[in-house]
Amino acid sequence: MIIPRVPVQHRRLLPDRRLSGPTPWVIAILMMLTLLAAAAGVGLSRSANAIGSAIAGRVTVQIVTANPVTRAEQAAALRRAAAAQPFVLSARAVDREELQATMGQWFGSADGDDPVLHSLPLPALVDIDFVGEDRSGHMEQLRALVAAEAPGARIIPHAEWLGPVARLIGSLAWIAGGLVLLMTLASAAVVIMTARAALGTHFATIEMLHLIGATDRQITRLFQRRIAIDTAYGIALGSVVAAAILLLIGWQWAGITSGLAATASLGPTGWALLLALPLLAIALAALTARQTLLAALKKIL
Repeated sequence: MIIPRVPVQHRRLLPDRRLSGPTPWVIAILMMLTLLAAAAGVGLSRSANAIGSAIAGRVTVQIVTANPVTRAEQAAALRRAAAAQPFVLSARAVDREELQATMGQWFGSADGDDPVLHSLPLPALVDIDFVGEDRSGHMEQLRALVAAEAPGARIIPHAEWLGPVARLIGSLAWIAGGLVLLMTLASAAVVIMTARAALGTHFATIEMLHLIGATDRQITRLFQRRIAIDTAYGIALGSVVAAAILLLIGWQWAGITSGLAATASLGPTGWALLLALPLLAIALAALTARQTLLAALKKIL
């Protein structure tokens, strides 16, 4: 009597389907948020540095003499005298039209043609940039120069009113960096829970593998490869979505050419960091899974 041979059905120890289970999707969401937070942190940090560099050595002299002719003469004389000083990098008198256009934004007139603006007695402004890094003595020399050329004029350092803004932006950049760290820790926690859940689900199979001579490192490599692949798919998916969002924001940001928003950009270093983050995340996930599996298998024995 011939006994028919029944084909043996091979059952994989771990599922081989892509994006199976919740782990890749959770990793994708965390990776997307991590990249967006990192991009925000880099952009805010560059903006804070740009503002700090721009205002560090710049002051504006405000001439408020009642007579408009005298006011214009004092502004012209101060500009010429300041430009001739060795501690001054540049001196520029702000045109009345430019000042009206700036104030027109507050009056609802983009080109500054509001009749109210033309009737206002606007002060004369002279922007002065200092040279060098050590500017401790420049302010005293400028005060003496202003007293001689435009008595009663007021010196306004840009750091007085833009410094708090730069510090606030810098604080937001640190907060974004903290969010990146927290989401990295959350991603590691997801990998740890996934590894422990896999060991718990296949506990009987692992015991059998131990009985036939499999070592902890061999079993670890088996689970680590599957977890790393699932994590890599989630990281890739989250990176693609984050890249699409960043490109959309960058396309809209390209139309901003003035104001504080124009100083925010990623730059080559920022883009390199964003490109490196997914690779670092994959390496971190594989290392976390390996250490978790080895520690758990030692307890099983």
